[in-house]
Amino acid sequence: MFLESTPSNLQGSIEVICGSMFSGKTEELIRRIRRVQFAKQEVKCFKPSIDTRYHNSDVVSHDKNSMSSTVVEHSSEILIACGNATCVAIDEAQFFDEELPNVCNTLANRGIRVIVAGLDMDFQGKPFGPIPHLLAIAEHVTKVHAICAKTGELANFSFRQTPNESLVQLGEKDVYIPLSRSAFKEAMIWKKNQIN
Repeated sequence: MFLESTPSNLQGSIEVICGSMFSGKTEELIRRIRRVQFAKQEVKCFKPSIDTRYHNSDVVSHDKNSMSSTVVEHSSEILIACGNATCVAIDEAQFFDEELPNVCNTLANRGIRVIVAGLDMDFQGKPFGPIPHLLAIAEHVTKVHAICAKTGELANFSFRQTPNESLVQLGEKDVYIPLSRSAFKEAMIWKKNQIN
């Protein structure tokens, strides 16, 4: 697991926090932001306009911890809106466009610490959006896990319980549950049989 070093070692770098739903990604993002703020460094937080589950503009964890953020439609807006920030935080990165890795590289090359959080896999267990590219270029990666709702083991899959097959469906525990690999495999077979 990646443990933060002194801030000077993190300037001009990309950190990715990834995992399944209910694994604490946003909670960890907020924790890191608060540490940066405690050190009196300027931080700007961003989230995609599609994420309106808890609040229209704030980044909010499942535990209801929140952080003020700027909502953007396209990742390129982050380059303009970050101002003089020494740290840029981005939540729900999987919902951003494929330009996000280039934006993060540009920020890191300017000497900015970039912290990104998002789902690494979609509801089908496939790599999600720009996250795989971000994982490849990041200096630091933290994969967090939920607890499987079926087995009690570590979970890294987000199983969608509804029949909706569109890639993006916002939802909470009424729509998604975290599952281990074996439980996810069984659930996907069950779901396929229900559809057919």
